[in-house]
Amino acid sequence: MSRTLQAPVTVAFDYTRSTGPVLGRFFTGLRDATVVGGRLSDGRVAVPPPEYDPISHQAVTEFVELPDTGTVTSWTWVSEPVAGQPFDRPFAYALITIDGADVPWLHAVDVSSSEEIETGMKVRVKWAEERTGAVTDLTFVPDSVGLDTPPPSGSSGSTSDPVSRIVTPVSLDYQYAASPEESSFFRGLAEGRILGQRCPKCQKVYVPPRGACPTDGVPTAEEIELSHVGTVTTFCVVNVPFLGQKIKPPYVSAYVLLDGADIALQHLILDIPADEVRMGMRVKAVWKPRDEWVTSIENISHFAPTDEPDADFDSYKHHL
Repeated sequence: MSRTLQAPVTVAFDYTRSTGPVLGRFFTGLRDATVVGGRLSDGRVAVPPPEYDPISHQAVTEFVELPDTGTVTSWTWVSEPVAGQPFDRPFAYALITIDGADVPWLHAVDVSSSEEIETGMKVRVKWAEERTGAVTDLTFVPDSVGLDTPPPSGSSGSTSDPVSRIVTPVSLDYQYAASPEESSFFRGLAEGRILGQRCPKCQKVYVPPRGACPTDGVPTAEEIELSHVGTVTTFCVVNVPFLGQKIKPPYVSAYVLLDGADIALQHLILDIPADEVRMGMRVKAVWKPRDEWVTSIENISHFAPTDEPDADFDSYKHHL
């Protein structure tokens, strides 16, 4: 049996949120090289300030400007940093209580070995040269390290303009291991074929294939080569632009029920105006040039109209 396929996968997007009056005050302070805390109803000062007091449940409205020094209350050593962390070399994450605050703040401490950090150690802020109003505008270093005067505000604008929105990159890297059936499907795509699996009990054909029939729970052992022609069952028109988008809106993402299959395959519908795509439309796979093929569904560039008459609704209504 051929070995199963594996590939690295990254799921990533930029999460944008408005800051509101509390976090906006905090992030504006970071941009302007100032640590800002919030005073709670019991008199404690928290950094970062919570939007709502955990005791009174009222919005936090009193802010306190604090020094850029603090004390390590606990820490952990990061010996093998991963993508997206503050440094590409070993460093420490620590809970740091800023002087004048009562609630610790989790942040990075730039030390070269775990022997250079300990609980109770004094640290100070090292400000970034370019600041935008984010927690990445600073790191911490041992208080004994000499630092220059903080640079002027970042290039995001005048210090009178509050930070009202932040963009946070979100990313997940993992190794995807395809099942034997999926591996066969991907190898078929590298040969210009679309392969599915048939359930020996209900005779349904699944594409992409599944190791077991979800209806009967039995292995789908029979491999079926499917047609490159199918029917649009349902679809949506993409009108909203987003980061990393490769096609200019509007365009259509649709479920295509290939002839001989019992489950629809999701793909793009192109070569036709978006407002002319419809349920029941007959389409065919458009493949990329042969020298661009890999073991991926992206070998099929998109589906395009065949100019056949639309399929009768009864022929696909059970696959919606």
